[in-house]
Amino acid sequence: MATKKNQVLVPDHIYVPKHEIMTKQEGEEILKKYNCKPTELPLIFANDPAILGLGVKPGDVIKITRTSSTAGESLYYRYVVEV
Repeated sequence: MATKKNQVLVPDHIYVPKHEIMTKQEGEEILKKYNCKPTELPLIFANDPAILGLGVKPGDVIKITRTSSTAGESLYYRYVVEV
């Protein structure tokens, strides 16, 4: 993606945690682990700046890996929905 001089893409910014698309099987395992439906996960819009360029589509489950000085590494999950 082309950017203007001094412009940073949101997914590349140092304060944006790592976002990954989970496989269908991985997503199903997470839903089973937490005994929930996909729509009971926190939602994220398909056009969210943090996931641009990942090729997400509604129905995908996103894994977000955040680092913390107190917790080390924390995993969060989001369900992708249309705008």
